[in-house]
Amino acid sequence: MKNKYIDLIEQSFEFPNEEFSVDNNELNWFDIPLMDVIKQYGTPLRIAYLPKIAANIQKARRMFNVAMAKVDYAGDYHYCYCTKSSHFSFVMEEVLKNGVHLETSSAFDINIMEVLYEQGLLKNDTFIICNGFKRPQYIENIQNLIHQGFTNVIPILDNKFELDLLQKDFEKPFKIGLRIASEEEPKFDFYTSRLGIRYKDIIPYYKNHIASNRQVELKMLHFFINTGIKDTAYYWNELNKAVNLYCELKKVCPTLDSLNIGGGFPIQTHLDMTYEYEYIAEEIVAQIKNICNIYNVLEPHIFTEFGSYTVGESGAMLYSIVNQKKQNDRELWNMIDSSFMTTLPDTWAINQRYVFLAINNWDSEYERVNLGGLTCDSEDFYNAEVHSNAIFLPKMELDREQYIGFFHCGAYQESLSGFGGIQHCLIPAPKLVLIDKDETGEWYTKLFAKEQSYKSMLKILGY
Repeated sequence: MKNKYIDLIEQSFEFPNEEFSVDNNELNWFDIPLMDVIKQYGTPLRIAYLPKIAANIQKARRMFNVAMAKVDYAGDYHYCYCTKSSHFSFVMEEVLKNGVHLETSSAFDINIMEVLYEQGLLKNDTFIICNGFKRPQYIENIQNLIHQGFTNVIPILDNKFELDLLQKDFEKPFKIGLRIASEEEPKFDFYTSRLGIRYKDIIPYYKNHIASNRQVELKMLHFFINTGIKDTAYYWNELNKAVNLYCELKKVCPTLDSLNIGGGFPIQTHLDMTYEYEYIAEEIVAQIKNICNIYNVLEPHIFTEFGSYTVGESGAMLYSIVNQKKQNDRELWNMIDSSFMTTLPDTWAINQRYVFLAINNWDSEYERVNLGGLTCDSEDFYNAEVHSNAIFLPKMELDREQYIGFFHCGAYQESLSGFGGIQHCLIPAPKLVLIDKDETGEWYTKLFAKEQSYKSMLKILGY
């Protein structure tokens, strides 16, 4: 009878795969024996596997370039990384090694750009797409970047008042983009995005405020869908509207040459997830070219802003099960040595699911369990996966350690939980370990941050 944990996983998914495998009843991740890492650093433990960042960047770049070659597309493809997904220096350094452009969201983002430039990691001809609502400090920092000789800074106007703010006490010529306030998905809480300028206002605004403005050059039309790039009638309809608007605007604005389709390539949240990346890239490129041909307009350069797709699949969280509680006849609670609310806040805030696997004891029988965190909050739990309204783990045995891992959680979790700050119930932030490869292809680990100490928490709290 096949009732072991390894049988469950092999029957449920195509397993092993290029990312996960099992050796001696223990899980390997990208051929890294995770139990060895746990023995060295303990748990709870956050991991960043840096080679995966470069792999996803190159994958997307290859797909779009192939799609362009197939239809003889005249424009170029530019990959931008959304810094808000993870601001860590090791992430920024990795993406810049791959010739990636950057998208910013707030004032301090620009300070990071300046530090990277001083370190020789960022070139001054890199495209820096400045999104977000622009408060005075953000405006000033953008202006400073242009003063320092950055030639491809493109603030994207989120509203019709930002241009005046950008020009105030500033004489240098600069480039801009306009963001479309796209219509939200029908099931969303409101009809139109709060970000950007309404479709019908874009061309009149250009004619009245930009066309005769010698200081400003409109280069980019920015389009973003909150739900990401999906093969749905809603997405293709919104893309079609944006490209049509681009073509109409291009007729009256010769300097316009770029269409930014924002972000949205998904990451794998369970092992049997399928997404036709190549088909989607080819369809996007083909639709843009076809509409431009109808208008007799030269195809725009295509910009994408991939955040989660860039860094999400490089991250993992490892925990140990510290105890098992049986609360009634049906429910078993496996208690982890940390908190979901503080280490994986999206599981609590938006019911995000991640790839979830046991690290050891794969030859044991499995059982259905709930996972509980250490806080005293009733919402601090995890009890379902994307493909199943349940989770399963090897059966607990007395005096035997059980470790678990959540994978593809490298985007947003540290910034949402407040890395190194005050955590719910004062649960400390876990260790953060980087895994990279040397010149010979051998992997190695590096401790980036120790587990948060009580002294650092007390200092923040004023004690």
